[in-house]
Formats: sequence, C-alpha cells, structure tokens
Amino acid sequence: MKLLVTGGTGFVGTHLVNALVRRGHEVAVLARRADHARNRYNRPVEPRRGDVLDAASLPAAIAGRDAVIHLVGIIHEKGNQTFDRLHREAVENVVAAMSASGVRRLLHMSAVGAAEDSPSEYGRTKAAGERVVRQSGLDWTIFRPSIVFGPGDGFVSLLAPIVDKNPVFIPVIGKGRTRFQPVSVYDVARVFGDALENPNTVGKTFELGGPDIFTLDEIYREIATVLGKRRKPLLHFPIWWGWFLARTFESLARRGWIDAPPLTRDQLKSLSRDNVADVTETLAVFNGDWRELRDGLREYLTGGMKHDPRSGFGGEVELDEVKVLRIR
Repeated sequence: MKLLVTGGTGFVGTHLVNALVRRGHEVAVLARRADHARNRYNRPVEPRRGDVLDAASLPAAIAGRDAVIHLVGIIHEKGNQTFDRLHREAVENVVAAMSASGVRRLLHMSAVGAAEDSPSEYGRTKAAGERVVRQSGLDWTIFRPSIVFGPGDGFVSLLAPIVDKNPVFIPVIGKGRTRFQPVSVYDVARVFGDALENPNTVGKTFELGGPDIFTLDEIYREIATVLGKRRKPLLHFPIWWGWFLARTFESLARRGWIDAPPLTRDQLKSLSRDNVADVTETLAVFNGDWRELRDGLREYLTGGMKHDPRSGFGGEVELDEVKVLRIR
C-alpha cells in the first residue's frame, strides 16, 4: 500500500515507519522540512513537505496515497503549538484533506484516558480529535495506547536518569499509586500494520496495553532493578511540590532556557486517574505475543539499544522489592 504518515519523525513514528517498510509498504512521511524526514530512518522513505496546521499544504501530500496514519500529538504546549491545535485542529485539517483527495482509510493515534471529562487538557483534546475522526465519514480506526515504551521513548528515558543519578533515594511525586499498562512500541507498530490488512478493524477503537499493569512505584522499581539500583528507597514528595517544580520547568521552557519541561502541571493532573487499557477486543482481533516491560527495559536500558529502532526485544529480569518511604 501507498501510505502517508503524519508525526512520522517522532518516537512511535520512527519505529512504525520502519515496520511498515519491512512489510513492503511504500511509505511517505509528512514533514515541514523534507530533509528532516529523510534523515530519521534506517530504511528508504519518501519525504512529503507539509504541516498539519497548514491546511493548504495537505491535499498535495495526501494525493495518491491508499491510507493515512495520523500520529501527531504533543505532551506539552509550546508557543502556538497548543493541545487544541495539535490534537483537534490538526485532525480536522487531515480529515478535510483526505476527503478532498479521495483517500478514505485513516488510522488515528489517540491515547488511553481520552475523554471529555479528563482532568487534563491533553486528555480532553485527544477526545476532541477522536470525535472529529468518528464524524469524518472516512474508513477510520482509532488506537488508544497506554504509556508506550521502547528505545527513544519519552517516559522510561525520563524516569531512568532519576533512578540512576540520585545517590541516596528515588524521588517520586505523589503517592505513586496511579496504575499504567505500558505497551511496547514494537507491539504498537505491529497492530497498526495488521489493521491496514484487516478491513474488520474499520469503524472500531482499540485500546493498547501490555500484559502487565504497574503502579508508578512499581515502574520505578522495575527500572531500579534493571539498572542495579534496587536497594534505593522510593521517597514520595507531596503533589504541591510537584506543582512547584512543574511551574518552574514551564517557566524555564517559555524563556528558552530548556528545550522542554520534564514535568508539567497538565501531566500532574493526569496522575489523578489510572492509565489502564481495556484490551478485551484488541486481543480478540490482533494475534501475537505482547512484550513485557521488564524484558524491554533490560534490552534498551542496558543493552545498547537506546536509539536504534531496528532492534528487537529479549531477555528477562526479576523484580526485587524496594523499600518505600513517604513524606507527609
């Protein structure tokens, strides 16, 4: 199939594009600068110039494709790149361009927790984007992954230095009880590819999660075990301290002193709800084994796979207990 991937230069996009090319698809990647798309991949892809926030640039980029895979999303706002613009307006632009170009098949990346009553702006705008897709009249499939992990991710790669660099304890914001169902980026790529070949996925929404559910504390423990830091205690700081840190990071980012805030107030709001997927229908439709978090951590935190999206998973690591301390 001839495919166009938006958001194809990001973490999930890089892995997905390589997986699609391995399946024999002809893949084009949308990018504001064509040379940026070309240099991101280990396999040949066609760069197509365009911007999801520039509606006029999209019809030409989409023309001649058999399907569009829309991955664009942000986890923090920067300048005019707001949650609403990237999660709703961009979807409207892509849908309109697809309709104008006669391309009907759309795979759309959303997220577990997308809901109109989400405590976070991220979750509310993701829900708004889903609504646009469902009302588009296209042959759509929506995917809602929980936290996605793998080489180059923005979650484990953020937590691992916290575990590794703090000499005495591991700082955790909040109670650490929020539950997640981490899913491997390789499994996300697999189901996207399978959906293209399965017409029965049209008009359906699939939540994606790995085989195990972890609290935030348990994810820290997994990382600590893999890094050989399992004896470090977890030290919990109150949410108000997290809000102070987040506001500081956001201010530094606005002033250009750091590229991106490692923690935002919107992310802290998300911690008030579990991030667990309902995978009942997903498992019924998509075959294959789902990779465990601990196997993935062992490979790419200690196996030299941090930046190589071509690599696979393997190995095993046992979970050891870490003492938990709390500040009241």
